[in-house]
Amino acid sequence: MSLWVIDSPTVELRPNTSESELQTLIRAVYKQVLGNAYLLESERLATAESQLRDRKISVREFVNAVAKSEIYQSLFFNSSSQYRFIELNFKHLLGRPPADQAEISEHVRIYNEQGYDAEIESYIDSNEYQQNFGENIVPYVRSTSSQIGIKNVTFNRTFSLVRGFASSDGDRKAKLIGDIGSNLPTSIKAPAAGSSVNSTDKRFLIKAVKGAGNLRTRLGNLEYVVNYNQLSGQVQNIHRTGGKIISITEVA
Repeated sequence: MSLWVIDSPTVELRPNTSESELQTLIRAVYKQVLGNAYLLESERLATAESQLRDRKISVREFVNAVAKSEIYQSLFFNSSSQYRFIELNFKHLLGRPPADQAEISEHVRIYNEQGYDAEIESYIDSNEYQQNFGENIVPYVRSTSSQIGIKNVTFNRTFSLVRGFASSDGDRKAKLIGDIGSNLPTSIKAPAAGSSVNSTDKRFLIKAVKGAGNLRTRLGNLEYVVNYNQLSGQVQNIHRTGGKIISITEVA
């Protein structure tokens, strides 16, 4: 069984995509952008779906439509704090948590000065979005393995925002405001009972690539089996020596 946060498979709109594959892609967009919220048939964006089917808009533009929709606003904007709204925009549209207070402050400024649509567009029209998803890849959680250009602390903060395969983003309380505002590290926390992992009496296999600061072994690939209460510390040790996390999976 995998740990509760795993990188999602890439879902991409291709020239020869079938109708069933298109429906899978549309569901993937709703799942990612709406934070796994239950969507009524009447709440689907029929016009935008039709435009996507006819290739009049790209997946990126469809994502834009969903993020500007009334359902997105009702779920994450109207009744949530501004900080929670922004951290979820990062998760839903860029597949990662905010990196630091400067990023939060910049998006507060964008919303206050330019409004809701500009705040959404600041993610979807960014170079980061284009570099990772382009025009036709569905956004996905992408910071559960170490990546170039993403701070190591982002790895841990992802676990605070993604709480299990069946979890949703209905909680209106910001998760990272304290750690980000105080520039503190974020510990990996177990998900709530009822999610795919509900016990800390488990062991996990960490696969990593050695960093330049690790001189104890000549091997490039490293593996560690740790108890849950050792997981966060081992991840920090790997990052401290410049290593890169490849995967974390639960073991028997």
